[in-house]
Amino acid sequence: MSLLTQLVDELNAGSLRIVDLTQPLGPDTPVIGLPPMFGQSPGVTMEVISHFDDKGPGWYWNVLHLGEHTGTHFDAPVHWISGKDLPNNSCDTIPVQRFVGPACVIDVSAEVAKNEDFLLMPAHVEAWEKKHGRIPKNSWVLLRTDWSRRTDPKSFLNVGADGPHSPGFHKSTSELLARDREVLGVGVETVGTDAGQAGTFDPPFPNHATMHGAGRFGLASLKNLDQLPATGAIVIAAPLKIVNGSGSPVRVLAITA
Repeated sequence: MSLLTQLVDELNAGSLRIVDLTQPLGPDTPVIGLPPMFGQSPGVTMEVISHFDDKGPGWYWNVLHLGEHTGTHFDAPVHWISGKDLPNNSCDTIPVQRFVGPACVIDVSAEVAKNEDFLLMPAHVEAWEKKHGRIPKNSWVLLRTDWSRRTDPKSFLNVGADGPHSPGFHKSTSELLARDREVLGVGVETVGTDAGQAGTFDPPFPNHATMHGAGRFGLASLKNLDQLPATGAIVIAAPLKIVNGSGSPVRVLAITA
């Protein structure tokens, strides 16, 4: 127990910090939009069951209505057709140790400030590794873009006449991370783990197809990645244990010095 006791002591002393990487979840939370021929995820609605009134004089609670992939959320492999037949591919069957891992934060905020459609290439990963070391197996790769600073939903979704525009991963980079580095998954500050224009790529949505086909995960709509070092933080991202769940809103926490 000495390691666990030391962890608590360091947290209590302020030598270690817990950073919340989660966006608030409520009726104003932006939701991804798909072409109109597809089913749509609803926005968040909350209906009061009771609020210290005649329906419940001593308690307050709500009914929530929302899609699994709303706000800061977890993508399980079963979310995508490429991962639908994998074992232990849903929120209730994934081994819990796979929700915790070291964070590798790749900062491309300067590049994204110049190009909203920026794609992370293998060369960017290799340059990061020359400076910080090889990305370890079973780590979370978090793409810092500062996109979460877009607090206006319209700017955050950034939909133009030709569809949404936001940064993401090139197919070859997703393949490198999923297959060669064997990461737990990737995390982004945007509404989804693919670039905004990924529906037009060949194949469409390559990060989803590659990551989930390899049994990896996704974290979307993160924030406060600027508070994490490039290496050294630990990320905890545990989805709700939804039976056959393809994903879940999640409170993502990082422990860092």
